[in-house]
Amino acid sequence: MNEEAKRIAERLRTEGDKTLDFFRQLDPAAWEQQVYTAGSCWRVHDVLAHFVSAEQGFHGLLEDVAAGGPGAPRDMDVDRFNESQVPRLSRLTAEELLKAFQQARAANVQLAAGLSEQDLDRIGYHPWLGEAQMRQMLKLLYRHNMIHLRDVRKALAAGRPVPHQEIEAPSRQKEGGGQP
Repeated sequence: MNEEAKRIAERLRTEGDKTLDFFRQLDPAAWEQQVYTAGSCWRVHDVLAHFVSAEQGFHGLLEDVAAGGPGAPRDMDVDRFNESQVPRLSRLTAEELLKAFQQARAANVQLAAGLSEQDLDRIGYHPWLGEAQMRQMLKLLYRHNMIHLRDVRKALAAGRPVPHQEIEAPSRQKEGGGQP
């Protein structure tokens, strides 16, 4: 097994476990706290739905790039994708979302663990990063959740949403865009 792939898979697993632990410890009222002031003004529940959507969507992207494919369509609009997927998944209960996230993350951990050095070097199109190596895409998968969880914690601590100007997006190769 490739050592770097093994490290990335372990980080995906541990960060996934931390994400699950965080959400499982929330009291019922916390799930309704609004987190963002832009877009659909996601609540905590919606952020977890976004995590499920991202994990599931990026699994197919990662499989495609690992197989030598091009990755995401170049015209993929992340904001439009999020605006369509999050409301659909937000209909699920918190417990259903937690289970779906756990399953999707486990699939991504398994995929990452089986990659070779050549696979990690493969380049494909990622809708947030642009042209990127597989290793960068995998690392963004766990960093993505860390960024949103930081915002959730801020909103819960303040009892109000995080103003849009206070959101620190990760660097990306292309300009503009909304939430990762």
